[in-house]
Amino acid sequence: MASLDRCLLLLVLLFSGLIVSTSSAYSGRMVGARTEVQDVETNKEVQDLGLFSVDEYNRRLALRGARLLTFSRVAAAQRQVVSGIKYYLQVVAAVKGTGEEGQQHRTFDAVVIVKPWLSSRSLVSFAPRRPALNSLDNVGDAHLNVR
Repeated sequence: MASLDRCLLLLVLLFSGLIVSTSSAYSGRMVGARTEVQDVETNKEVQDLGLFSVDEYNRRLALRGARLLTFSRVAAAQRQVVSGIKYYLQVVAAVKGTGEEGQQHRTFDAVVIVKPWLSSRSLVSFAPRRPALNSLDNVGDAHLNVR
């Protein structure tokens, strides 16, 4: 009976230690919540995902007559652990103008899901950040929302 009490006490202590260590590991963050990515400008992975999102956008919309974009940088990013890692990116890209317009820089919201164990990444959505774009710029009409 004494050995059963000791085993039970040991089990309770181990379980309590597990709860304390798990709660301190998350330090107040909710599992699955979005977190800000630090040092976005120098984060190679995030910048590569921004380039991927622009390239994928251009590839999918080239046949629809939309003006192509040129990747500039990712200005801000958040990540969320889902079935993989979901990145919410603010991508700055240049819209190729016509004639003397040159290139105008715009900000776009992109959502990319990365599954490292499958070596896959997919563009979920890519859309202009500001709805009021110049009427000469048909990128606003080329909203991409793939499910």
